[in-house]
Amino acid sequence: MNDSSWGPPPQTGYWGPSDQGPVPGAAPAGPAYDAHNAQQTHPLPYVADVPAHGGDQDVDRGAARLSGPLFRDETTQARSHPGEVPQNPEPMPDASDASQPAPPPQKKSAGRDLGAAIGVGVGLGAVIVASLFVVKAVFVGVIAVAVVVGLWELTKRLEERKGIKAPLVPLALGGAAMVISGYARGAEGAWIAMALTALAVLVWRMTEPPEGYLKDVTAGVFAAFYVPFLATFVAMMLTADDGAWRVLTFLLLTVVSDTGAYAVGWRFGKHKLAPRISPGKTREGLLGAVSFAMVVGALCMQFLIDDGTWWQGLLLGLAVAASATLGDLGESMIKRDLGIKDMGTLLPGHGGIMDRLDSLLPTAPVVWLLLVVFVGSG
Repeated sequence: MNDSSWGPPPQTGYWGPSDQGPVPGAAPAGPAYDAHNAQQTHPLPYVADVPAHGGDQDVDRGAARLSGPLFRDETTQARSHPGEVPQNPEPMPDASDASQPAPPPQKKSAGRDLGAAIGVGVGLGAVIVASLFVVKAVFVGVIAVAVVVGLWELTKRLEERKGIKAPLVPLALGGAAMVISGYARGAEGAWIAMALTALAVLVWRMTEPPEGYLKDVTAGVFAAFYVPFLATFVAMMLTADDGAWRVLTFLLLTVVSDTGAYAVGWRFGKHKLAPRISPGKTREGLLGAVSFAMVVGALCMQFLIDDGTWWQGLLLGLAVAASATLGDLGESMIKRDLGIKDMGTLLPGHGGIMDRLDSLLPTAPVVWLLLVVFVGSG
């Protein structure tokens, strides 16, 4: 039941009977009293025989008493005695005018420029696939560029909205080095580069005044882990013999999970998944993400990954749907804390780079680990 079913709130001075008698000019109480129509009438005459305070009256005097005579406007015939209900009273005018046309039904809106979003998505997909299957080193460069731009967006928003100045220079240099080290030296190289990047953030910030040092370096270390370190697992997938197909599987599953959640949630979504974090996400959308990802995961593991089987793809798709949803919710938490809708405006119809990496970043280590468990490191 919505709030409007309880009727309009009581008007100022409308407290019902009192020990001091009625308040001149106050609206009288009654079950059929309509605040909207009362604003269109002249003040009613003074009535002397108001019942004394007590009885079934509200104790807190904060609501109108649910008893009393029926009130009409000045077109109603005058009463012969106080408290007497007039014979054959005039009907109350209906506040709603049936002659007015009903408002047209609202169509569901995607909230984005779908044409621009599709065009940008296709363009990015073409660049990624071309670099992925032509020269692996070029794709590593694409990852590094995406990481640097994502770090720039994140640190810029932190400074604009929270006054947090995470040092961008050591983050950008360390982030690119992290991706390259992960591709060249594996997990050991990625961890070493992460540690050196965190150390560089601590030292770089020492050149500034000490005020805000702790929050700045904390945000810097968080940014180093959140963006480049998680992205390093994509580069590590690429080192396997079928690395290009592993990365393609990772990308397909994440995109399909997001698409399934969007399509099913937009069409059938009714029950909110996490309304305080992301009001647009629904439980039906999550079921769509799981269903789409599991089907595509089974197909990818069966036909794209060496020694993979369809049941492994089902588990992989389920894990991707969960991690992609959690990543999306995590990014939504950051944006809600910052009071922004998008991290940037670089990609029309999508927002910024970070708005596209939100599901990919936490999914990368999940896919890397499961593929290593299922079919080995390659």
